[in-house]
Amino acid sequence: MFGFLKRKFRKKIARIEITGAIGASTRTRVLEALEFVEEQKFPALLLRIDSPGGTVGDSQEIYAALKRLREKSKTKVVASFGNISASGGVYIGVGADYIVSNPGTITGSIGVILRGNNIEKLLDKIGVSFKVIKSGTYKDILSFDREITTEERAILQSLIDSSYHQFVETVAEGRKLSPATVRSFADGRVFTGEQALELGLVDRLGTEEDARIWASELAGLDPKNTKVFTIKPPKTFASKFLPSGSEMAFSRLQFEAETSGMPLWMWQ
Repeated sequence: MFGFLKRKFRKKIARIEITGAIGASTRTRVLEALEFVEEQKFPALLLRIDSPGGTVGDSQEIYAALKRLREKSKTKVVASFGNISASGGVYIGVGADYIVSNPGTITGSIGVILRGNNIEKLLDKIGVSFKVIKSGTYKDILSFDREITTEERAILQSLIDSSYHQFVETVAEGRKLSPATVRSFADGRVFTGEQALELGLVDRLGTEEDARIWASELAGLDPKNTKVFTIKPPKTFASKFLPSGSEMAFSRLQFEAETSGMPLWMWQ
């Protein structure tokens, strides 16, 4: 029976969507979906990305899983950039064999950002202060009740520089470009898909349908008769109670709360 199921998918293309901010829940879902692709021996994967990016570690784990899938299972992977595929979305995208982007897609934003909140003046107005007992000088770095010091700023900049170097090296490897070439445009700016093609960041301009056709051809399948099997995420508990369309906004607020003070590969 299970052998029959595997044969059933050998003539189909798997499809995985990555939408919204990339965080722990996205990583878990996508890794499970990639495992399914490998187990069922899909010959090709269409990866639809519509994301401004997200957390560093989660983006790295998805990229690594895509790379393993391509090397171990020889599955052909084509990424399709939607409205936006920036920062961590780009990082994941370069894990594909090829990238197809709409001409007007917002992409790029290769860089790292770390944000912290300082509400010291507000706390002073309402008469609230915090007493901190810490084991080391920098244990409360980026605390929201005070400004960061010059030494702390240097430490955080070093962290950002290291993360940025990792980003540049991966894009260079995935797109077969030199690190120097990547650095020439990896200054946080965004591009259209058309500009990204000129820079070598994507391979072709086109729609998701164009990406599907290309994936079919790479896998030796007939594009006219090849069907796509979308691996859908399970319904969340929150979606049962939130009004239609509001789950994405809720997820973004949750993401912002969970990632305060974390380095992000994210546009805006």
